[in-house]
Amino acid sequence: MADLTKHLLLVEDEGPLREAVAEQLADRGYHVEQAESGEAALARIADFAFDILITDLRLPGIDGSALVQSAVERYPDIIAIVITGFGTVKDAVEVIRRGAWDFVSKPFQIDELLHVLDAALEQRRLKSENAYLRAQLDARYRFEGIVGKSRAMARLFQLLETVAATASTILISGETGTGKEVVARAIHQSSPRSMHRFVALNCSAIPETLLEAELFGHVRGAFTGAVGNRQGRLEQAHKGTLFLDEVGTMSQALQMKLLRVLQEREFERVGDSHTIKVDVRVIAATNSDLGKLVADGQFREDLFYRLNVIPVELPPLRDRKEDIPLLVQHFLEKFNAESDPPRPLAAMLTVSQEAMRRLMSYPWPGNVRQLENAIERATAFTVGRSQIDANDLPPELQHAEQPALSSTVSLPEDGMDLDRFVASIERDLIQRSLERTGGNKGQAAKLLNLKRTTLVEKIKRLERD
Repeated sequence: MADLTKHLLLVEDEGPLREAVAEQLADRGYHVEQAESGEAALARIADFAFDILITDLRLPGIDGSALVQSAVERYPDIIAIVITGFGTVKDAVEVIRRGAWDFVSKPFQIDELLHVLDAALEQRRLKSENAYLRAQLDARYRFEGIVGKSRAMARLFQLLETVAATASTILISGETGTGKEVVARAIHQSSPRSMHRFVALNCSAIPETLLEAELFGHVRGAFTGAVGNRQGRLEQAHKGTLFLDEVGTMSQALQMKLLRVLQEREFERVGDSHTIKVDVRVIAATNSDLGKLVADGQFREDLFYRLNVIPVELPPLRDRKEDIPLLVQHFLEKFNAESDPPRPLAAMLTVSQEAMRRLMSYPWPGNVRQLENAIERATAFTVGRSQIDANDLPPELQHAEQPALSSTVSLPEDGMDLDRFVASIERDLIQRSLERTGGNKGQAAKLLNLKRTTLVEKIKRLERD
């Protein structure tokens, strides 16, 4: 059943006012989540697609105007309303320029705010938005077909820009569906070898008896069925890039021959004694733990170190949920271009906030590939409509349990240890903030609206406890 409740994020640093407004909005059917600062609001927006943002203009740290701009860039369909006690025409013009729907001055009556909300919701219902998140899909969040703006992807882009210009061997690791071949192609396209061929070989998709000939080529009569000479993938990739996917599935004998290629830059075709010199950059990929395979004696240690000159690890999609809206728009544009005829840009499909919430809450065991398939399916189900709804998504997303914005804690009959319970919540929030900031205590403190020294003391106290 569709979720008709409107999810609203209320941002106000004055606690009594925030609680009063939240209560009145909840009484009128809105599902209200509260934030006391711009930083806290940004953290919530990164994890959840709200329908409505109501924020004070003057906030400690990130102000309401910057918060509105960030929210609208991420979710162009969001309704943003700013409330301020410093209401001037200049303020109103600036905040609306940044994407706010309307501007309400303090003091205000709740009916005034509700009138603005009703008008905005009705207008959004009648007006189909242009392509979702187009404003964000610029060069800053792309690298040769890879899309993302999360901290993990920003680090990945920086690494790829650095290593693309080198000739070093690269080992890409990551779960199935994270886009290892896409990354390998991006490295090739950004390298000095981009004018030559990118040749891909999936080592697990070819029987072991044929893999050697596929890699090195063969001469006539080398084996039954070899009716002529044939180039292998190594020769085809001369002066270019050879991508070896699932390299961990190679046999020990073939691993030895690949090691020789990496060391000597030469090989022989199957059934031939003539040595061929080759200039090729090798990028290998695996979804297995090659280090563990080495320890178990299933993969050559010397080959592992030859391949692992520059390791590149791809994060799973569940660890970069904030990239999902960008990826969704990327795939919508892709499928629109492939349709016959393509939709006009102004008529491209958008995604409802309810559907986006389901996309962002799903764990994506199949990673980016599974998300792409889900969007392709949803696109096919929206014939004659301008927006993808939750019912257009695959069954596993429609039936997945949706996360609650805030939990209700039940009080046991025999009572509870409040200090221990609060400490557990505090520990969890601190751990999540450190994970999000890559262990940077200063940035984590900002997310929690704390001084860095306060956060450090809390961490020490929790470690002692």
